[in-house]
Amino acid sequence: MGFARTCSVALVGVEGVVVEVQADLEPGVAAFTLVGLPDKSLSESRDRVRAAVVNSGAVWPQKKLTVGLSPASVPKGGSGFDLAVACAVLGAAERIDPRVLSDIVMIGELGLDGRVRPVRGVLPAVLAAADAGYEQVVVPECAAAEASLVPGISVLGVRSLGQLIAVLTDEPVPEEDPDDAGRPHPLTAGLRMPGTAAATGIHGAQHDHGHDLADVVGQRSARTAVEVAAAGGHHLFLEGPPGAGKTMLAERLPAVLPPLTRGESLEVTAVHSVAGLLPPGKPLVDVAPYCAPHHSATMQALVGGGQGIARPGAVSLAHRGVLFLDETPEFSGQALDALRQPLEAGHVVIARSAGVVRFPARFLMVLAANPCPCGRFSQRDDLCDCPPSAIRRYQARLSGPLLDRVDLRVEVDRVTRSELTGRGTRGESTETVGGRVQAARERAAARLAGTPWRTNSEVPGRELRSRWHASSGALDEAERSLERGVLSARGLDRVLRVAWTVADLVGHDRPDATDVALALQLRTGVPRGVPMAIGALS
Repeated sequence: MGFARTCSVALVGVEGVVVEVQADLEPGVAAFTLVGLPDKSLSESRDRVRAAVVNSGAVWPQKKLTVGLSPASVPKGGSGFDLAVACAVLGAAERIDPRVLSDIVMIGELGLDGRVRPVRGVLPAVLAAADAGYEQVVVPECAAAEASLVPGISVLGVRSLGQLIAVLTDEPVPEEDPDDAGRPHPLTAGLRMPGTAAATGIHGAQHDHGHDLADVVGQRSARTAVEVAAAGGHHLFLEGPPGAGKTMLAERLPAVLPPLTRGESLEVTAVHSVAGLLPPGKPLVDVAPYCAPHHSATMQALVGGGQGIARPGAVSLAHRGVLFLDETPEFSGQALDALRQPLEAGHVVIARSAGVVRFPARFLMVLAANPCPCGRFSQRDDLCDCPPSAIRRYQARLSGPLLDRVDLRVEVDRVTRSELTGRGTRGESTETVGGRVQAARERAAARLAGTPWRTNSEVPGRELRSRWHASSGALDEAERSLERGVLSARGLDRVLRVAWTVADLVGHDRPDATDVALALQLRTGVPRGVPMAIGALS
């Protein structure tokens, strides 16, 4: 009779639960029983583990084998338990000293030949192990860099089960053939979900010098709105005809945002690790992600879901970054209205029969839409052929409660011939605007020090009204708009947040009447007689 135990991690969303993997050998007919609420992929580990152990040169015990996963009440899925199950079995068979295994957390899938394959969610799993007090983890070699992001924990990256057995038994470590250079890594080929890499645009989150804000022709108001949105984390709605530059502005917004802090980088990396979207060779996401799903995306694709344990959706993949919904009226109404809760709470909670998961979802949302089905409706000309009823139906696809959560609404004008062909001065570059945004973020951070909030968009309205006051009389026009029904109570709070962001950009200690007027103009679209340029207000 033999017994051994080691540990692994079960993921519930982006949070991990340390699971004790116990193996017990008893005399009797050879059998392999796996208990502890395993799913289908985990139940199949019995065949994978048996083949991997035999092909690694070890002897499979011909006894009654029971492997338990504790706590048994937590649903467990995936193939990341293979390595821990194999080592627990070898410990019970006394091939490995059981005392060596008890304080080690093991994460990895086993191939039939004994190779250790990577799995999704290595970073959140190692974070959970560190929080539980464990100091040693074993992960696949190609995921060691990701696991090493967690401070205060010793990481051992192994390429095969044979290597791990040799390390744990102080035997000579066998040499493994290197992977073929220039070919996709065979062990990571199955981690990515088809289509999600292109949808998230994670490659576009890098500060690409080929996409500069100076490339946008004209659009003074929209450029100002982009700068304010980046400085305060405010949601933005761009409405205008096709080809006016709405997508160009949204694509250049991530480069204007400040670099992620260490804590924010770990949050974003954990979500992308669970989704299997970490770029090869770059285990840490240190720039704002950019996610632009197609307008045919379902509600589950936007907020997360799927069968079994829910997967993160676009709102979570855009955490601490930009979620761009181009052609917003073409999205289903159910999918758009599902965005209301994460917009307010900064996270999304998904309930499924397999359990309830919580994903972070604090993102900057950019909506882009044409004014009508043909895209040419304007107050300045009569080029539109759409009947008024069609225009009303098209614009009504965006519900009032959703638009009420958007801080900035800007009309993007059609680019004129003189603007497009002119050789005058270009607009400000990404570097220039990004410098002002960084300075504004620092002013806001100094003011919000000691609070749980980081940007103006996160501060509750009651706190803005009670702790940080605007200049005397600055809110008179906004309060009159509230009385006339132009603004809701939530809208007034959002105007006040935008006014604080404008004040941070221009260097004011607190918002004055001009800052509030610009905030009102950016929200309602009604001219207030203030210049639509941050530099003109300084």
